[in-house]
Amino acid sequence: MSHPVATSLRRSLLRRLAAPLSLLALMSGLIAYWLAWQYTQHVVDRSLADLATAISRQVQISGPDVRITVPPLAQAMFSDPVEQLVYRISNGETEIAGDPKLPLQGANVRRMHYAYVFETLHEGTSVRVAQVRVDQPSGNPIVVEVGQPVHHRFRIAAEFLVAIMMPLLLLLLAGWVIVWRVVNQQLNPLTDLADSLNRQTHTSLEPVDETFVPVEIRPLTGALNALLERLKTALDAQRKFIADAAHQLRTPLTAVKLHAEQAAVAREPKQVLAAVRELRAAADRAVRLSNQLLSLARAEPGEQAARFVNVDMAALAFETGAEWVPRALGVHIDLGFQRLDDPANDQPLIARGNPVLLHEVIANLLDNALKYVPPSRFDGGRITVTVSQTEIDGKPMAEIAVEDNGAGVAPKQQAELFKRFFRGDGQSDTSVDGGAGLGLAIVHDIMVLHGGSVHYEDAPDGGARFIVRIPLVTASATNACDTARRAPKKSAHHAPIDM
Repeated sequence: MSHPVATSLRRSLLRRLAAPLSLLALMSGLIAYWLAWQYTQHVVDRSLADLATAISRQVQISGPDVRITVPPLAQAMFSDPVEQLVYRISNGETEIAGDPKLPLQGANVRRMHYAYVFETLHEGTSVRVAQVRVDQPSGNPIVVEVGQPVHHRFRIAAEFLVAIMMPLLLLLLAGWVIVWRVVNQQLNPLTDLADSLNRQTHTSLEPVDETFVPVEIRPLTGALNALLERLKTALDAQRKFIADAAHQLRTPLTAVKLHAEQAAVAREPKQVLAAVRELRAAADRAVRLSNQLLSLARAEPGEQAARFVNVDMAALAFETGAEWVPRALGVHIDLGFQRLDDPANDQPLIARGNPVLLHEVIANLLDNALKYVPPSRFDGGRITVTVSQTEIDGKPMAEIAVEDNGAGVAPKQQAELFKRFFRGDGQSDTSVDGGAGLGLAIVHDIMVLHGGSVHYEDAPDGGARFIVRIPLVTASATNACDTARRAPKKSAHHAPIDM
């Protein structure tokens, strides 16, 4: 399986900046060469025209002695081999000086003051010629021509180009260095951010310092700080939960060990039997505590949301209550069920959730109610499960209330009810009846997972009343789901439980 190749932001920035910079330098060089060529052409043409004009003036001054005075002067002016100058002085019939093969006309003619400049061929070489005509009192005018090979001006233009491009290349090199330094400096905050994150450990998740972070990167650092804060909160909660769970498990496991030792050393059968019973009770407490810890783990947000199905909360409450009837009968408590909004029980209350976890919610509330009905009131103990539909902020909700006629919860303890390992009876050990103080915490976490709520209030006739609410799904959402009604597979009874 091929993996995408990671790209370097530094290389990408340098490539994207260096390429336009190099292209700009190339365009500048081409423009500089064109300007150098135009300037060279103008300068050389002007130089040829000035030379031709100077000879023409000497021709005018010499008058009849032109054949004597002008040739030595022209020979002295045009004898430099570096300039590669050619010239011709004639009157159209006879040659006065110079090369008689130099043509008298050509192409691309332009005028510069008193001279005409054109391009022609001389001995197979392209030359640029400046021509000046000097009128005579009689006869044909004297024509003065000064030429120079065209490739000579290319050499001059190249010299100009080198003189221009050397500073330009130095500027380009300096620009590349500046771009390199600027890109590295601007990416330093990312390197510092990575170093800061690498220094983090699971015991110290400190927020990233945003003092010197650029504004454009602050959304990233803000998101990282929020993530670190959530991780810190989750890890702190996990460490506290593990410590509390280890403390709570120590008591039943110690009891298991103690009773096992008592059974091992007991000599009388009655002593052995008593020790085994205590051993079984301690094992039951440990199993229940481990089951509750597992329920807490299941209530953590995550993959559970992907297992949600449609659940009829009315049927779920009835069937869960039916499971607890035998235990209620065993302690002479009247366990009843009421459907307040629809006594006929023919309208389901469909909510989206995990049926196993929602079953655990109602079971824990019933277990809590059975534990805290005082023994002195067993003969008149009563627990009632009511189901109804209500609206909260315009949203339909299923409401399930578990009410008992026990002693209720003291006002100072009500704020602590749904915290983990809180015991309403104030005991610190895990007794058979008291539990570990996890039941209501499990209810709270499961309801949060389902977007619902749970709260406590005193029953109107005395006792405790726990109310859970969970959002109902709309009719269109219900039709779109594959499961219309989903609850634990128990025998369904659509009649009140009233013992």
